[in-house]
Amino acid sequence: MGAMQHCLCNFRDRRRIFQPSDEGQQTVLANLERTSIMNIARSFNNWRKYRQTCNELGRMSDRELNDLGIGRGDIQYVARQAVK
Repeated sequence: MGAMQHCLCNFRDRRRIFQPSDEGQQTVLANLERTSIMNIARSFNNWRKYRQTCNELGRMSDRELNDLGIGRGDIQYVARQAVK
């Protein structure tokens, strides 16, 4: 029980520290939230593109992949490079 109380106390202290006390801090926090949401959206889109590329290349025959200069074992590498 003591550890739980310590954990809750730390959480409350952190909340108090990061709680905006003026408009400038609110703007900074709003920008951080916006940036975090944008990073999450970007990561999700990159993951989606990666999966789509893997799926499309995975459906190709070995001959089609060879025509593109890609081995079946290189599909994940090529998909990662496509996202960058």
